Amino acid sequence: MYFLQCENADNMTFGLHRRLMETKANVQYQKVEVGYKNALDFQLSSYLGYVISQNKFNGITDCLYYIVTKDQGFLCLKNYWHRRRAKVYQVTDVTGNCEVTSEKKESTSSDKKTQEPKKAEKKSKETKPAKKDPMTQKVESLLKDKGDVEFAVKCINHYKTKSGVNNELLKYYKDSKKASEVYNAIKPLLADKKGK
Repeated sequence: MYFLQCENADNMTFGLHRRLMETKANVQYQKVEVGYKNALDFQLSSYLGYVISQNKFNGITDCLYYIVTKDQGFLCLKNYWHRRRAKVYQVTDVTGNCEVTSEKKESTSSDKKTQEPKKAEKKSKETKPAKKDPMTQKVESLLKDKGDVEFAVKCINHYKTKSGVNNELLKYYKDSKKASEVYNAIKPLLADKKGK
């Protein structure tokens, strides 16, 4: 676990220190330069990319990364890395469960902003993967990219016709070759839909 500490916040509460020590992660502290809008957010995002690339370079691909914050702005970072098959999650508490946050309110306290560490691989033993529905399992057997799987399942479940699925794939990918690859891969699952 890497804890990013703001330059003008050299203190932390005893409660936060205790919670950090109770985690199974190896905690490392990094000083963060402040004084600019979203300085911590940018440095955290950059450092996350650095850690992921270093782990990948060293052949470590099964890590789980946790961004601990209530700030929903980090969901785009999580989604970015999920599309690249990095297991990045957002949680609301250092010792809380590992479910992705879905609240819409943002953290406004500068004290909370200084408490945005990222949890690494050790937490994985505490979480159980959610059961996947049968359609997701079928699509996963046909497509490699997780982002493609999620979108294809949404299209299959939402549209009643093959052309509806195909049109949505074309809109989403904006690349007829990629859309065609995904459509042809999932075509066996569209047998019960109308159209050709």
